[in-house]
Amino acid sequence: MANCGLVTIQKEPVPLKSIEVDLEVRDHVATVVSTLNYKNQEDKPLEAVFVFPLPGDAAVCHFSAQIGQTHIVAEVKEKQQAREEYDDALSSGQQAFLLEESEQSPDIFSLSVGSLPPGESASIRLEYVTELAVQADDGLRFCLPAVLNPRYQPRGSEGPRVQVSSVPASLVPYSLSFSVQVSSPRPICKVESSCSLEPLQYLNSDQTQATLKLAAGHKFDRDVEVLIYYKDAHQPTAVVEAGQASAQPGSLMGDPVVMVSLYPEFPQSVMSSLASSGEFVFLMDRSGSMSCPINNSNPQETRITSARDTLLLLLKSLPMGCYFNIYSFGSSFEHIFPKSVEYNEKTMEEAVKKVEVMDSNLGGTEILHPLQHIYSQPCIPKQPRQLFVFTDGEVGNTKEVIDHVKKNAGSHRCFSFGIGEGASSALINGIAKAGGGHAQFITGTDRMQPKVMQSLKFALQPSVEEISVAWDLPKGVSATILSPPITTMFQGQRSLIYAQLTGESPAASEGSVTVKYSLAGHPSQNQLNFGLKPAEDTGLTVHRLAARTVIRSLELEQAPYGDPRYGEAQKKAAELSVQSGVSSSFTAFIAVNKDNGKSVQGPLVRRNVPTPFYGMPMACFAMSGPPVMAMACAARPGRSSFMRFRAGGSRIAADCLPESSDGVSPKPSRDPLLQLVSLQKAAGCWLLAADLADVLGKTSEEVEKSKPASVNEEVYATILALIWLHGFKMDAKEEWELLAGKAASWIQAQNAACVSECVEAGNALLGCSMKKEALGL
Repeated sequence: MANCGLVTIQKEPVPLKSIEVDLEVRDHVATVVSTLNYKNQEDKPLEAVFVFPLPGDAAVCHFSAQIGQTHIVAEVKEKQQAREEYDDALSSGQQAFLLEESEQSPDIFSLSVGSLPPGESASIRLEYVTELAVQADDGLRFCLPAVLNPRYQPRGSEGPRVQVSSVPASLVPYSLSFSVQVSSPRPICKVESSCSLEPLQYLNSDQTQATLKLAAGHKFDRDVEVLIYYKDAHQPTAVVEAGQASAQPGSLMGDPVVMVSLYPEFPQSVMSSLASSGEFVFLMDRSGSMSCPINNSNPQETRITSARDTLLLLLKSLPMGCYFNIYSFGSSFEHIFPKSVEYNEKTMEEAVKKVEVMDSNLGGTEILHPLQHIYSQPCIPKQPRQLFVFTDGEVGNTKEVIDHVKKNAGSHRCFSFGIGEGASSALINGIAKAGGGHAQFITGTDRMQPKVMQSLKFALQPSVEEISVAWDLPKGVSATILSPPITTMFQGQRSLIYAQLTGESPAASEGSVTVKYSLAGHPSQNQLNFGLKPAEDTGLTVHRLAARTVIRSLELEQAPYGDPRYGEAQKKAAELSVQSGVSSSFTAFIAVNKDNGKSVQGPLVRRNVPTPFYGMPMACFAMSGPPVMAMACAARPGRSSFMRFRAGGSRIAADCLPESSDGVSPKPSRDPLLQLVSLQKAAGCWLLAADLADVLGKTSEEVEKSKPASVNEEVYATILALIWLHGFKMDAKEEWELLAGKAASWIQAQNAACVSECVEAGNALLGCSMKKEALGL
């Protein structure tokens, strides 16, 4: 039979035809409904297997199938039981559907559509709920992962492996439609995206409801990222949701659950004094995949070049007197200093020189070993440790890494950065959450530098300590907190608390929750009053998010083999997963069509539906053994444990950068801002030299001639740099704000005369009109 319809690059028919995604956002909670449409256009029955990414913190709560007039709703069952029921159904010629979460990483799922007869169509409906993360600029971020990059499995990992079929994003043989509906108590200011959107349409005059759609022709070359901005975003809220009528009273699903969102506002007097101490440890991914472009619009800017530039900016922005070190990793790891060293001109220059030659040449992505080494180093007294992790997040042992960060949470804060399309949200969010820090994602045309500098400002904020939560509820009502304890708080960043409310209360009664904490030695608190009357129209969204929170905590609490408590956490997580209908790594959704009356005849052929990956073309991979990216089409093998990826010793065989006609990769010209930054000394000053004049667009003679007589050269050079930054680079202020503050402090420490005269001379030279107050002088 000739191939018809959609085919893979290996000319195999693809049964998945299209994906439709409807996103409904209410305030900061998203409900996502994905419909996957399959059709078997071959002359034999098929099993279609599709491995795909979802947000790492999603609570998958519904899975159903429509075959002709028959609608089947899946049940959540213990994973092994679900697999056996699926296999039994296929063996007896019945149609069956299985959805399971990876045991290694909660952001990867496998969907098996079994016994699809010739000519038959099936629509699979998948629903999940998730909280939207608050970004540094107050936007709420939703990401639909359209890209699944191959995950590196560390050496020594054992167990059966499942092949993941992937093709370059441009060759994905199915379509995507994506629509968004937003509603909020506050007006919607704007919605931005990394992808082309149709214009935002408001549905009412107060602009609290709006819709928009993804423009046609999405290329699957990036994740679909949506940023939603509300007016007055930092409003604390509490939503009480009634329990499920059919659930047992006293259980999580049977009792009311409250979701509290708090935005701590710290006193300005405390926030104005950023910390001048700390041990800053930077951990840089130098695996082969870091040589990929960050985005398609500028293929010369690779992940590693952007990370190098960002490290330079970080090094120049650190406060004098702190300690620092830089680690980099791939299949092995390296460090610049044997242990963290005091930050001064000598150590900074040594680090800068080594950073400038860092390349993506260390092989695979083994992040656990460098983390273990960092945590084995003794902490420096009165220098709180701050860990910054930069990675494209393509690892197979996600849960093991998160667990290790969590075990060491008491000794540091962890700030993570997911670089490029397809970075694992489970890893990036997971290590930041476990380490009491903050996660950022750099995708599309994002610049890495402003996001990283925002995290450095968080790291320099005074540490919030002694955090406690107290409830004031009517008599007879008690609250059981379901969320992990709050271990960290940042100015303007949301803290979420889920709690189960037990007991009867009058309909009009109110309660309050108070978060108390110590900030730089000052006791502070934030209180929120809320009504106990359940909200309408939330369904069971809050309960499902709360159940997901408890399940994730239990998954990380797994006792080691041989411990008397071994298996207890797994059992509790599986029971709650089944009760709440929310997915876990220990359970799976299973649906069997027992109503079709006749069995499917003929041998079953397996089709692996390809997933888009972003980055290196196939030629960039040199692998031992069968490649992980290969398409598979074979008689259905026995089911094995899901999602162990083959490492295969993969290394990058070729660079991903385009070559010029002479075969040499073009070297991009350096950004003038980064040139200026590279010239700054550790103390914060600049030297009056030819390379500074070059950045300012002047000759050395012009600069020398403009300097007022008897003025210190370094003071004048530093004032010129500040005028240039404020006059020409205000659009990048987030990137240079900290190092400019350091420069202003250095000038003030010199007790220099003639500062006003220098500012006047600098303005005349550069054609600006800056006031010395605006420069922080």
